[in-house]
Amino acid sequence: MFRVFSPRRHLRVAVAVLALCVTVAAVWRMPAHPTATAPTEGVAVPIIMYHSILNNPSRQGAYVITPQQFEQDLQYLQAEGYTTVVMADLIAYVKEGVPLPKKPVMLTFDDGYYNNYHYAHPLLEQYGMKAVLSPIAFWSEHYSTHPDECDRDNYSHLTWEQMKEMAQSGVWEIQNHSYDLHHNDGGQKGAAKRQGESDAGYRLRLKNDLATAQELLREQVGVTPTTFAYPFGAISALSQEVLEEMGFVASLSCEERTSILTRDPACLWRLGRYLRPANKDVASILK
Repeated sequence: MFRVFSPRRHLRVAVAVLALCVTVAAVWRMPAHPTATAPTEGVAVPIIMYHSILNNPSRQGAYVITPQQFEQDLQYLQAEGYTTVVMADLIAYVKEGVPLPKKPVMLTFDDGYYNNYHYAHPLLEQYGMKAVLSPIAFWSEHYSTHPDECDRDNYSHLTWEQMKEMAQSGVWEIQNHSYDLHHNDGGQKGAAKRQGESDAGYRLRLKNDLATAQELLREQVGVTPTTFAYPFGAISALSQEVLEEMGFVASLSCEERTSILTRDPACLWRLGRYLRPANKDVASILK
């Protein structure tokens, strides 16, 4: 008995076989553990820049707030679920993939005033938070050798012993704010290039100053900064190149913007910071 050839039947079989092959191929290509969500594009890290804290409301201004205002900032951060981080945390995230907390925020103090030790330090300890301190090494050297001028809330800077205590407490991370570049007069503004200064002269001047600060912080405080905080935010085209040659891996600017941290090391340079003046609290800044 012979079967009657049916083109329609053979077409149905061919389509079925083809569909089975496509399904098998698709299953074969599927990963064993599919990713539930797409990878993130980076982590937003707002950085707040403080300077001086004085218990005198009449001294409030762009760079001075009261201890009460600082405590209100910490209370807000705690209530809103923020976790304070330091530069070591950002560097570990970028270079090693160590996770950051869900709502990271960084508090930085520039210049290294004694009042940071007097007022900010106990409040940070009380609220279980951390901060980054970037001192002007020249002034810490000065006050460490002039004990009769120390411990003045209004103007004196930290001594090496006070800074060492802060670093060892686990509350503070110490970074570099120059040895003696914190000037804005006579043709000089921070780490920027002077008018008429050669590239070679600028590189040598910047290296010598930062190296002096690094050496003092290593010898007197026992830390080796990884980050440079630009005085006044002043920068030159050669600045980062010099910093990289010296082994720094990050820098802090005065540009008011939120930094986005990715796995690209380039994101660690010129991190943005928001100045915290007396008339604008951290809640307003973060909103």
